Amino acid sequence: MVVKNNLAWMIGGPQGSGVDSAANIFARACGYGGLYVFGNREYHSNIKGLHSYFEIRVSERPVHCHRSFVDLLATFDAETLVRHRFEVVKQGGIIYDPTYEATRIQDIPTVEREFVDEYIAVLKEKGLRGTVADLVEDAKRDGIRIYPLRYMDHLKAVAEKVGEPKLSKLTRMINILTLGASCAILDYDIELLAKAIRSIFVAKPRIVDMNILACRMAYDYAKKSFDADFGVKLEREKASERRIFLMGNQAVALGKLAGGCRFQTYYPITPAADESEYLEANERLELSTPSQVLTPEVGEASLVKRNGSIVVVQTEDEIAAINMASGAALTGTRASTSTSGPGFSLMVEGLGWAGMNEVPVVVTHYQRGAPSTGLPTRHGQDDLRFAIHAGHGEFARIVLASGDIQESFYDAALAFSYAERFQIPVIHLLDKAIANSSNTYPVFNMSNVKVERGGLLDSDGLQKLLQERGEYRRFQLTESGISPRIPLGAEGTVFWNTGDERNEFGHISENPKVRTLMMEKRMKKLDAVEKEIPTSEKLNFFGDEDDDATVISWGSPKGAILEAKERLGSEGIKINFLQVRLLHPFPAEEVSRLLKGTKRIIDVEMNYSGQLAGIVGERTGILIEDRILKYNGRPMTSDEVYEGIKNLIVGKAEGRQVLMYGA
Repeated sequence: MVVKNNLAWMIGGPQGSGVDSAANIFARACGYGGLYVFGNREYHSNIKGLHSYFEIRVSERPVHCHRSFVDLLATFDAETLVRHRFEVVKQGGIIYDPTYEATRIQDIPTVEREFVDEYIAVLKEKGLRGTVADLVEDAKRDGIRIYPLRYMDHLKAVAEKVGEPKLSKLTRMINILTLGASCAILDYDIELLAKAIRSIFVAKPRIVDMNILACRMAYDYAKKSFDADFGVKLEREKASERRIFLMGNQAVALGKLAGGCRFQTYYPITPAADESEYLEANERLELSTPSQVLTPEVGEASLVKRNGSIVVVQTEDEIAAINMASGAALTGTRASTSTSGPGFSLMVEGLGWAGMNEVPVVVTHYQRGAPSTGLPTRHGQDDLRFAIHAGHGEFARIVLASGDIQESFYDAALAFSYAERFQIPVIHLLDKAIANSSNTYPVFNMSNVKVERGGLLDSDGLQKLLQERGEYRRFQLTESGISPRIPLGAEGTVFWNTGDERNEFGHISENPKVRTLMMEKRMKKLDAVEKEIPTSEKLNFFGDEDDDATVISWGSPKGAILEAKERLGSEGIKINFLQVRLLHPFPAEEVSRLLKGTKRIIDVEMNYSGQLAGIVGERTGILIEDRILKYNGRPMTSDEVYEGIKNLIVGKAEGRQVLMYGA
């Protein structure tokens, strides 16, 4: 039986060999054919040479995550075949170069000793030795189709066609050969692949021509040489709406632009730097938005149509990044900084200064494997408590966590409205899995991007305030704790900022009464946050409240949980899913109501201790004993989440489960 338009495809090779380019070309080609795409990018923390791989899922329906297996594996080298052979399903396929069949697994220098020993032991049990040829034989025994492609022979043919005497200049096109062969095996339209190549290399016509030639030659060879019996086929579908394909950090960057961010600082760090570099590449904007989004002069409400820009500054370190962003925010500009765990550590004192001075600055925090340098290019969800408590003393802040790329776009814009409305720092918490995954979505609806500038006064409002009070008090005591705000340098006013405790004017004060009033003023903003932010922005709930179990989570496991939920439902196991988006201040009342009386609660998150489960216990008194956790640096797949939840519900497991999938 042939499966149509339901594919898990993986490509892998040495870092720097074109893995990312090939995956993005393949994903675009599928998107051009009206199919939904999800991509998971995994790469090593060195610059070049170590193993990198990229999984693409393709479907007629929206796809939310990657899986624990692949149907077709395209390899650039022996290591990719070794690392991922056992992820290929029976009746799946492997594209490889037979010239490395003689390679012994223990002779591949970049494969860890522990991995080699375990691997060779598995092969020995099957009566096989430890070469790539033995691995290929083992795959054949499992019914996996083998597609040998001698890369250098094909590149020589390309070189002859284009008149290129130096074959070394064409070795980067091995990735394109695997794409042509993949499309032939999947019976997919080669013209869509050519279109994708043109879009990727649009500024390099010679590169375009050579790559399309190589792609067609590999396609024709595969069509002629390989049996047309592969179990998965891809066909064009007519898309019902306009779609966009982009990575998570690009979605965040676009959300910031849509939300009116006009100043961004950063110090290079993985995986956050990609966002700022994307902004740098798109600094000039075509604007048709309310001018109050763009400038401090908020009194003008008319629409403007003009060119604009965002200023992106690479600073000398993260300390400068947070302080420079705070300075920009004081001028009335929507400002942010972007970083990952180690960089956020350096920002903590500056974050406290912003909290003391009620600065509406946004910090985009991409979590990765920790602690210390940890796993610089790998995944983690370890920084939840850090984001909530970072800084000495107590000050108000909002911690908002997105669960997928689409949410990341809208939340990136929403964070600025939260920051200005409540005049506190906002930490937008994401993770590497979201930053480095890619997805197709319907084009974002800009009418859903709302701009709220809170108590920011225009010139008329400022004059009215001065007439009433005689002078401007930046930290004026109010019922809500939120004071009237003006841009730094507004005419006829002066206000002071200091890291010390201060009075309403901003003057340093150690008076005990003033201290008490000012602490209460700042902290009562959290009460306003809890009351004014709607439940729909605090959490998402999927399913019925009387289902067999409730899964609670946050961040990127969302996609895997939703797919597992659907799969379990088809088997008669009904679960609902509570996704917490506002992590601080924690929506204890809403969470308590949804969890109260539930038959079983299962916590799913990607850290060692189950940090969300701990917070739920602290804030609601509800203890969650069943936990599905993962902390090996790789994102959760729908398959392992499905198995984990099912094992708990049917009684095959209890308590704490640790997921292990990942190469």
